[in-house]
Amino acid sequence: MAGSWTVAEAKARFSEVLDRAGRDGPQTVTRHGRPTAVIVDADEWERRARRTGTLAEFFANSPLKDSGLQTTRRRDRARKVRL
Repeated sequence: MAGSWTVAEAKARFSEVLDRAGRDGPQTVTRHGRPTAVIVDADEWERRARRTGTLAEFFANSPLKDSGLQTTRRRDRARKVRL
Protein backbone atom coordinates (compact mmCIF):
# COMPACT_ATOMS: atom_id res chain seq x y z
CA MET A 1 0.00 0.00 0.00
CA ALA A 2 1.57 3.26 -1.10
CA GLY A 3 1.43 6.38 1.05
CA SER A 4 1.11 10.06 0.36
CA TRP A 5 2.82 12.76 2.38
CA THR A 6 2.92 16.53 2.24
CA VAL A 7 6.40 18.07 2.15
CA ALA A 8 6.02 19.19 5.78
CA GLU A 9 4.96 15.69 6.91
CA ALA A 10 7.77 14.03 4.97
CA LYS A 11 10.36 16.39 6.48
CA ALA A 12 9.06 15.92 10.01
CA ARG A 13 8.76 12.12 9.73
CA PHE A 14 11.46 11.30 7.17
CA SER A 15 12.61 8.10 8.93
CA GLU A 16 9.04 6.81 8.86
CA VAL A 17 8.71 7.69 5.16
CA LEU A 18 11.85 5.66 4.46
CA ASP A 19 10.63 2.74 6.58
CA ARG A 20 7.29 2.69 4.80
CA ALA A 21 8.96 2.88 1.39
CA GLY A 22 10.83 -0.32 2.25
CA ARG A 23 7.85 -2.04 3.82
CA ASP A 24 4.80 -0.78 1.89
CA GLY A 25 6.20 0.45 -1.43
CA PRO A 26 6.74 3.85 -3.03
CA GLN A 27 5.77 6.91 -0.98
CA THR A 28 4.55 10.02 -2.79
CA VAL A 29 5.47 13.48 -1.53
CA THR A 30 3.10 16.27 -2.53
CA ARG A 31 3.49 20.04 -2.67
CA HIS A 32 0.32 22.16 -2.84
CA GLY A 33 -1.66 18.96 -3.43
CA ARG A 34 0.37 17.88 -6.47
CA PRO A 35 2.76 14.91 -6.58
CA THR A 36 6.32 16.25 -6.45
CA ALA A 37 8.54 13.29 -5.61
CA VAL A 38 8.40 9.59 -4.94
CA ILE A 39 10.52 7.88 -2.29
CA VAL A 40 11.38 4.33 -3.36
CA ASP A 41 13.30 1.63 -1.50
CA ALA A 42 16.88 1.38 -2.85
CA ASP A 43 16.53 -2.34 -3.67
CA GLU A 44 13.39 -1.70 -5.71
CA TRP A 45 15.08 1.21 -7.52
CA GLU A 46 18.06 -0.99 -8.43
CA ARG A 47 15.75 -3.74 -9.67
CA ARG A 48 13.71 -1.37 -11.84
CA ALA A 49 16.66 0.65 -13.11
CA ARG A 50 18.74 -2.38 -14.08
CA ARG A 51 19.30 -2.57 -17.80
CA THR A 52 19.02 -5.86 -19.57
CA GLY A 53 20.49 -6.60 -22.95
CA THR A 54 22.19 -4.33 -25.42
CA LEU A 55 20.83 -1.62 -27.68
CA ALA A 56 21.24 -3.96 -30.65
CA GLU A 57 19.13 -6.61 -28.87
CA PHE A 58 16.49 -4.01 -28.08
CA PHE A 59 16.15 -3.05 -31.75
CA ALA A 60 16.30 -6.69 -32.89
CA ASN A 61 13.37 -7.52 -30.58
CA SER A 62 11.37 -4.41 -31.41
CA PRO A 63 7.73 -4.97 -32.40
CA LEU A 64 8.39 -2.51 -35.24
CA LYS A 65 11.10 -4.74 -36.74
CA ASP A 66 8.80 -6.27 -39.36
CA SER A 67 6.35 -3.39 -39.61
CA GLY A 68 7.47 -2.31 -43.07
CA LEU A 69 8.45 1.12 -41.77
CA GLN A 70 10.56 2.85 -44.43
CA THR A 71 13.04 5.58 -43.61
CA THR A 72 15.16 7.63 -45.94
CA ARG A 73 18.49 9.20 -45.27
CA ARG A 74 19.21 12.70 -46.47
CA ARG A 75 22.14 12.93 -48.83
CA ASP A 76 22.97 16.55 -48.03
CA ARG A 77 26.54 17.61 -47.52
CA ALA A 78 27.81 17.41 -43.98
CA ARG A 79 27.70 20.68 -42.11
CA LYS A 80 30.93 22.53 -41.51
CA VAL A 81 32.25 22.30 -37.99
CA ARG A 82 34.76 24.74 -36.60
CA LEU A 83 37.22 23.13 -34.18
